[in-house]
Amino acid sequence: MPDAPIWLINAFGVAAGLCSMASFVPQIVKMLRERDASGVSLRMYAVTIVGFICWTIYGALSGSWPVMLANAVCLVLVSVIFVLRLRFGDGRA
Repeated sequence: MPDAPIWLINAFGVAAGLCSMASFVPQIVKMLRERDASGVSLRMYAVTIVGFICWTIYGALSGSWPVMLANAVCLVLVSVIFVLRLRFGDGRA
């Protein structure tokens, strides 16, 4: 749809970003409540952090604010999960 209006394109970008951001919140809440992150893959989140860094830079360089903003927020969220995994990874508080 190359002729789609920019507001529609940005609306889908914002919706996708909100879904991505929301997907990490339950994991953070669970880890904080249980003080246990032993089931979380440290390597997977390390790779995810690198991916979100790249997507944020891509969004900035391409001038796509929905891509940049959503991935910057996701970067913060996955970084929180990474830190919580380091802190609670052995199952002890």
